[in-house]
Amino acid sequence: MATSVHTLELPEVDIFGLEREEAVAAFERARDQHWLCRIPLGYAITRYEDAVAVLRDRRFHSALSVLPQMAGVADEELSGRQQRSILAMEGPEHARLRRLAAPAFTPKAADRLRPFMREVVAGLVDEVVDQGRCELVADICEPYPIPIICELLGAPKEDWKLFSSWATDIFRIFNNDLPNDLPRIKAAFAELDTYVRAMIDERRSRPADDLLSEMIAAEEAGDRLSTDELVMMTEAVLMAGTDTTRNQLACSVALLAEHPDQWRLLGDDPSLAAPAVEETMRYLGAVRGTARIAAEDVDVRDVEFPQGTFVVISLATANRDPEKWPDPHGFDIRREPSPTASTQLTFGSGIHFCLGAALARAELQEALPLLARRMQDLALDGPVVWKPPDVGIWGPAVLSLRFAPAAG
Repeated sequence: MATSVHTLELPEVDIFGLEREEAVAAFERARDQHWLCRIPLGYAITRYEDAVAVLRDRRFHSALSVLPQMAGVADEELSGRQQRSILAMEGPEHARLRRLAAPAFTPKAADRLRPFMREVVAGLVDEVVDQGRCELVADICEPYPIPIICELLGAPKEDWKLFSSWATDIFRIFNNDLPNDLPRIKAAFAELDTYVRAMIDERRSRPADDLLSEMIAAEEAGDRLSTDELVMMTEAVLMAGTDTTRNQLACSVALLAEHPDQWRLLGDDPSLAAPAVEETMRYLGAVRGTARIAAEDVDVRDVEFPQGTFVVISLATANRDPEKWPDPHGFDIRREPSPTASTQLTFGSGIHFCLGAALARAELQEALPLLARRMQDLALDGPVVWKPPDVGIWGPAVLSLRFAPAAG
């Protein structure tokens, strides 16, 4: 018979205020005692196999829709929007919308955009390469993914700054300061809604070779995507394809700057791009955790999670599970694929696996070797300024670099 999680004697981890490595270390100490630990809002899972099991268990629902309520914000408009988002939706409606969007986010679809990705990142590097130094977040990471999303959606390239601003403000929902950020979040959503509805009206009369036209065609073929659903899906694409890539690229370069031998390897051998992306995401992922709510009473490993139980999956700790990776605290872009772990978990797992994972992987695989080739002898030009530890999608706020510029 299962034992209620509320009655177990579990190690406790107060994660508030802990920097990333401090939190990982605290969770690892707890992991040595039990596969679960108690945190201020509920419980946390730290082992790879348990993390995958809970993420793939459809009785655990995304906690995105309850973030406003948990932050003490009673805003029906925002709560309703979150509940209607594919990022929080569950069940048949989630499966239907995911199925409609999936063709645009396959590796093959992402590969078609690789030449444009190279063009964008090369143009950004051109702006700084002669100086021998840059602030990577503002100069490269922030602007890089938005033109690609605009290209995917069919938005004019000159509007990328608008999209960038909206994405930045919308993602404030993950920054644990919702009462103060709410006006900016709602204003960004309202402006983006207006813009996307105008795009939809135009595409209905003049279809193009882009994702939005494909989704409208699917609607007209009988899938009955409403205009509201088209708006939501377009906004989900923006969210799925921007902030994670921005932050992960900065995390990856910050990490590689501390390992100059591996930076040189990547510059000399671009075939290392794919394993470099996986290893940097494993070791220093921009998404450190994700949260679930038990939608019903759920038994896992003879432990009952009563309906409504809040569970955090520590992706950062699962990514360093010694049962899955030899030398989990070592960093090596030549690391052989683990025979026991199918992949790093920064993109998640299960039905809410990151919608833009193939696109983000392609963006990172194109950017990292090009940066390594053109920014030789890379070094930090001052300490990395990290975002606050309670920011949901995390990375450097300021990453100042110096390098010997290379031709080409």
